[in-house]
Amino acid sequence: MIGFGSIGQGVLPLIFRHLEIKPDQVTIVTKDDLGEKVAAEYGVRFIRQSLTRENFKKVLDPLVGRGDFLLNLSVDVSSVALIQFCWEQGSLYLDTCIEPWVGGYMDLTAPPARRTNYALRETALALRNAKVKAPTAVITHGANPGLVSHFVKQALLNIASDTGLEHEEPASREAWAQLAQQLGVKVIHIAERDTQVSLRPKEQGEFVNTWSVDGFAGEGCQPAELGWGSHEKNWPRDGKKHDFGRGSAIYLMQPGAATRVRTWTPLAQQFHGFLITHGESISISDYLSVKKGEKVEYRPTVHYAYHPCDDAVLSVHEFAGRNWQLQERKRIMMDEIVKGVDELGVLLAGHKKNAYWYGSQLSVQEARDLCPHNNATSLQVTVSVLAGLIWAMENPNEGVVEPEDLDFRRILEICRPYLGPVVGEYTEWHPLVDRARLFPEDLDQTDPWQFKNVRVV
Repeated sequence: MIGFGSIGQGVLPLIFRHLEIKPDQVTIVTKDDLGEKVAAEYGVRFIRQSLTRENFKKVLDPLVGRGDFLLNLSVDVSSVALIQFCWEQGSLYLDTCIEPWVGGYMDLTAPPARRTNYALRETALALRNAKVKAPTAVITHGANPGLVSHFVKQALLNIASDTGLEHEEPASREAWAQLAQQLGVKVIHIAERDTQVSLRPKEQGEFVNTWSVDGFAGEGCQPAELGWGSHEKNWPRDGKKHDFGRGSAIYLMQPGAATRVRTWTPLAQQFHGFLITHGESISISDYLSVKKGEKVEYRPTVHYAYHPCDDAVLSVHEFAGRNWQLQERKRIMMDEIVKGVDELGVLLAGHKKNAYWYGSQLSVQEARDLCPHNNATSLQVTVSVLAGLIWAMENPNEGVVEPEDLDFRRILEICRPYLGPVVGEYTEWHPLVDRARLFPEDLDQTDPWQFKNVRVV
């Protein structure tokens, strides 16, 4: 296991619970002593060592061999380099995000297009084209990206059943895309509201979060990205297309942590979320594209709409006010959390019943009861990591695969006992509800689900 922050510490007890392995079969390599006590609790080997371009092979070569599994839960260590290394060693691989080497997210010498998750995904998928039958390497399989792609498939089936659409369960990418098109789904929000709170408030000069501070800060500084739907009529004034790759997404010339969008979840109702770039926004829109030749006939707009815990929101505001210079102190809320829920799901909109949210409403107390060393946010990630790991072990020769390539029923079977209430709810809400109450707005009244109507800043 590379990296041992909140996700590494939370997944370790799940691994021992669900897999028949012994402590001496697990080795942790991490850049700091974070989690060393948890590693000692489970009796696993703990190596404090930063991995760089220059040393990662030398460090990992004695540890990773044929039939082993490299679980990458780090930041600032190249996913592509690790996948290639695993193939050389004959070992399996999983990560929760396609990471560049240190500085990749903030390399201001590179054009913004090259700092996007779109570009990172294209680099990873190029490996698949070069070597199809290779040890399985599951990329971007945490909660989101990851679990939410399986939520989308279940939500599509639920909407089809509830609207009386006769169909067979899709067995291919093309069939899933055609089902989404038949249902008339225009927009998919990965809509998340984290309400976990601590008795210890955020202090000035401190970045507080319920999961990795470095991970959140890094993705928040990348350009805002979204899968770009075929129904969209209004091009964003700061929107940019890519001149390479699959063409399923666009980016904005501003950070995701400075861009807000309107969305809805059952418990929180309507709110503003940050349009943080995430791999699922790109992979889901690509997966659900219907093409005739090179022409896209159908594609949904897909993006993340994230309202983190309130202390994290304050942290982001301070971070932005410092012109994106990260605070000196970082704190992950875990044992000090006293209450709250992480409501994570997918909002599919534009169909006959307007909008449908499907996902997990996991409370912090439920998370603690279900698995030690977790809060509500981390458990949604760690159980999805576990599910992806198990799937890879059951399917060991698939090369590079994304969440959409996995068996969604198998993944949900493993995850569901750890997700708290998993609910689906329809809503009549749309982004024009109660709009223009205070000031006139330039809105597209012909279609409430145009991105123009959803975007706040």
